Amino acid sequence: MAKKAASQRRATARRSSAAASDKMVYYFGKTKTEGKKATKAVLGGKGKNLAEMTSIGLPVPPGFTITTEVCDAYYKAGKKLPNGLMDDVHKAVELLEKELKKSFGDDSNPLLVSVRSGAAVSMPGMMNTILNLGLNDVATEGLAKATKNERFAYDAYRRLINMYGDVVMGIEHEAFEEAFTKIKKKYKVTEDTEVPAEGLKELCDAYKAVYKKGCGEEFPQDPITQLQLAIEAVFGSWNADRAISYRRIEAAKGNTEIANLIGTAVNVQAMVYGNMGDDSGTGVGFTRDPNTGQNKFYGEFLVNAQGEDVVAGIRTPQPVSEMGKWDRKAHKELMEIKKTLEDHYTDMQDIEFTIEKGKLFMLQTRTGKRNGIAAVKIACDMVKEGLIDEKEAVRRVPASDLTHCLLPSFKPTARNAADVLCRGLNASPGAAVGKLAFTAEEARSRFEAGENVILVRRETSPEDVEGMSAAVGILTSTGGATSHAAVVARGWGKCCVAGAGDIHINEKAKKITVNGRTLTDKDTISLDGATGEVMAGEVETQEPKLAGDFAKLMTWADKYRTLNIRTNADSPADSKRARDFGAEGIGLCRTEHMFFEADRIIHMRAMILAETEDDRRAALKKLLPFQRKDFEGIFKAMKGLPVTVRLLDPPLHEFLPHDNSAQKEMASELGVKPAEIKKRAEALHESNPMLGHRGCRLSVTYPEILEMQVQAIVEAAINSAKKKIDAHPEIMIPLVGTSAELRILREKVEETIEATKAAKKFDGKLDIKIGTMIEIPRAALTADEVAEYADFFSFGTNDLTQMTFGYSRDDVGGFLPEYIENKILQIDPFQSIDQTGVGQLVSMGVEKGRSIKKNLKVGICGEHGGDPQSVRFCHEVGLDYVSCSPFRVPIARLAAAQAALG
Repeated sequence: MAKKAASQRRATARRSSAAASDKMVYYFGKTKTEGKKATKAVLGGKGKNLAEMTSIGLPVPPGFTITTEVCDAYYKAGKKLPNGLMDDVHKAVELLEKELKKSFGDDSNPLLVSVRSGAAVSMPGMMNTILNLGLNDVATEGLAKATKNERFAYDAYRRLINMYGDVVMGIEHEAFEEAFTKIKKKYKVTEDTEVPAEGLKELCDAYKAVYKKGCGEEFPQDPITQLQLAIEAVFGSWNADRAISYRRIEAAKGNTEIANLIGTAVNVQAMVYGNMGDDSGTGVGFTRDPNTGQNKFYGEFLVNAQGEDVVAGIRTPQPVSEMGKWDRKAHKELMEIKKTLEDHYTDMQDIEFTIEKGKLFMLQTRTGKRNGIAAVKIACDMVKEGLIDEKEAVRRVPASDLTHCLLPSFKPTARNAADVLCRGLNASPGAAVGKLAFTAEEARSRFEAGENVILVRRETSPEDVEGMSAAVGILTSTGGATSHAAVVARGWGKCCVAGAGDIHINEKAKKITVNGRTLTDKDTISLDGATGEVMAGEVETQEPKLAGDFAKLMTWADKYRTLNIRTNADSPADSKRARDFGAEGIGLCRTEHMFFEADRIIHMRAMILAETEDDRRAALKKLLPFQRKDFEGIFKAMKGLPVTVRLLDPPLHEFLPHDNSAQKEMASELGVKPAEIKKRAEALHESNPMLGHRGCRLSVTYPEILEMQVQAIVEAAINSAKKKIDAHPEIMIPLVGTSAELRILREKVEETIEATKAAKKFDGKLDIKIGTMIEIPRAALTADEVAEYADFFSFGTNDLTQMTFGYSRDDVGGFLPEYIENKILQIDPFQSIDQTGVGQLVSMGVEKGRSIKKNLKVGICGEHGGDPQSVRFCHEVGLDYVSCSPFRVPIARLAAAQAALG
């Protein structure tokens, strides 16, 4: 039979014109292991780790890996496999047959394989997997004879037909489910495992009928045909919608590595069977708790099941802590493998394992996805344990994942008083409050409409990835803590409660029932991902306390970074919060934010309506005390750290109402006719306000605005000095495009400083620097000229990005997703700095500015200051500091340390 199978393989091999590198297939097993020196980029994470686990003596079923380069070649050739690939696959299969003494398609002892994806960066559940490949009518009978377990053989066959039909041929999974439901009704059972062997035989025939109806062909009986088409299907899943969405979402979160992948590897591995009876099982686990970071095995297993049953969340599994009661020997061996893996990889691992008739096999290992809380604890614990040093601990924690440590939790008093509907598994920590959404599409559209929603599903599938990204939390009624929903949520820092079995979901009616109560899409619930509690209504949250391991990691980070980290803050409260997070000053204080409160906006509007300079000055005089008080509060909060104050930037029309009712209300407050306000609003209207009468142009045309703001800054500094508060204001003139603008306005600022000091009879020393915001490309190109009149530069990378690309950041959503999907852009340039274009202007501005003033202080104050990749770039081009929102300060501190460590 083996000879016949081999001749069939040669006969069915197809050729194509695609090209790939010479080495396309790497074998791993007792016979030989070829991938020990190959990189993860070539073998993918799964393939590389299968080779490594084999080489260190772990019980890994043998197999082979087809490289990521083949996937790249497959797409470049118009979805055709490269020349010679199937010949190499045949050779690897023959080696597998020889090692295991089994044959593909054999009628007495058949070889079966799994076919799995495996990119260089983990994409859990996003690409295709096919199990039990190699079964046909004859081989199923052979498998029944070889295992003396007819039920097991037909269970494996029905799984293959279903999976192959779904993954390879695109037949709807529901069609197979309908056939299975009929069989279960016939045999009067509810669970898959209760269907007898005779029923599974009937089910295989029913599945083959579904297959033929779905694709117009008989289910293929040749194993090599199955294998070739399965390989193509795995390559094809690289560009499935869910995989593209996952990579786009990850790239938007700053994972640039995933955006540069060329494709997925394919791992073909001999099957071992967790569904051979009550002495067999399968499981998924983490060598440490991925939620808390505790050094204890965290995982789940199912008896008499295959691996997909665990990750799909179809059945709710048992915790691995209970596994010793079922099979003490296998559990002990699993704990020994946990230690071996951590000693080898010096990191927490995510593993899959199968027990076949009491024998443990390792199916995969990879670096385990964890939330930021766990990442910090694991890094600090591994330093204590001597596995890594503190530098590696700083490198190890993804800077953006610190966001998870800053997530709110529920106030204990509020949670104790909460209306608890039920409890599920605490799959991913955090506190989430939102209204119920029942499909991924619904979650996405409601999120885009500004609503906070919680995605409620029986179990999530990879197709739900867009909805999972949009939701503030995820709730499933089945599945465990290692299901697809939990793993993806954990990696994204999303709150998730899984396996809440008391919840019954009616997607069509958009409602859930739980313990006799009904909630709809109009109702709000609260999820506690730390306890697994599902609560009715909105439960009050609290901010986190940053101490312990978090503080330790931040201390290590501060030891190694060279960039200073400032914050963007416009109030004393924000300033204090930023200091608590470790900010070393304010890099951007936006003064326009100080004018919108009710008792201030009226004077601002009076100034805008004024037709003479005297009237404008009269209105500005009323605003002066507010500005001064704000600056005093900020200087006090910053305790001697520098505070960069940007003078008024937006166009004046932003302070005026534009609808009739609001204009009437304003007219009543100011004692003027509504027509006057409408006339002034129309006069100030601009076709393109981003490029209009704003920034330094306001100070040129209305110097009295500049004078009031500078006077307020100086008076606040003088008052602070009298109270023994050390103030270091830095006055920043925005939107400069020519050196002449800065020259004129610097002179005006200096005159106002001296006039204010004289008026206050203050003869002490004030440390006030005058600089500019570089946000127009021309300013960067002529930075040597601009530097003549600047004590510092601060790159406003938000506007610099807008003007360099010609994109409006408010309107970019209409086309940016397609640009990223089609790889016109790798990432959103408003989230991570465009190092090639915008970055070149920044680099040029630094170089030219310091050619005039060697010690010119330079930083950035756009939101890029909190993006890890942008922080690395700022370190490389020699900036002195980055400035970001208060909650991103810890991220910037860690990213700066990682940049310094390399």
